[in-house]
Amino acid sequence: MDSPAPSPSSAPLQPTPNPQQLDSIKAQLDLVLLALEALLGIGSEAMLEAAKSLDVGALMGDRVSLWRLRQASPLRKGQGRKKLDVDEARSLTLVCAHLAQQHHTPIRQAIERLEQATARNQPPHRVAMLGDYLDAFSNLYEERMEDPNLTIDTLRDLAFKLLVDLLFYSQSGGARRLWIALLERSR
Repeated sequence: MDSPAPSPSSAPLQPTPNPQQLDSIKAQLDLVLLALEALLGIGSEAMLEAAKSLDVGALMGDRVSLWRLRQASPLRKGQGRKKLDVDEARSLTLVCAHLAQQHHTPIRQAIERLEQATARNQPPHRVAMLGDYLDAFSNLYEERMEDPNLTIDTLRDLAFKLLVDLLFYSQSGGARRLWIALLERSR
């Protein structure tokens, strides 16, 4: 297993985003966590354990503080309760990558099934693991997020894009990859 990542205060994740980028970053991080929840069935306890093991528990030491961080997403229903700062964004990035690395095997299996379904021209939602993931992702998204213009096809595409992204974040250097992706997508 990889050694624990350094704390966000030691700034391994550079460059630092500007305040305008943080809105996009907080939405993207919440979506990555949503994809992890949907695929793996993990919840706030696993996220808090990851934060503690990464020595970033001070920024998200309990369910309420984690909930507040996730509610910072502009996509969330009732969002706006908390602004996300750079250290919190870095901490959530480390947690996302850590969880993805811990669950690399099921993420890889899901990608393999997606590739097989695509090669056979089979609808992915008819593959058990992928259908379960899509159902869970759709249900979580509709329950928590506010996006009246989102279509079923767009939601499906988002779920599969996040699944593919998780594979990259589950590998060595995943936190750095996620951070760079967050910065690029926020421009």
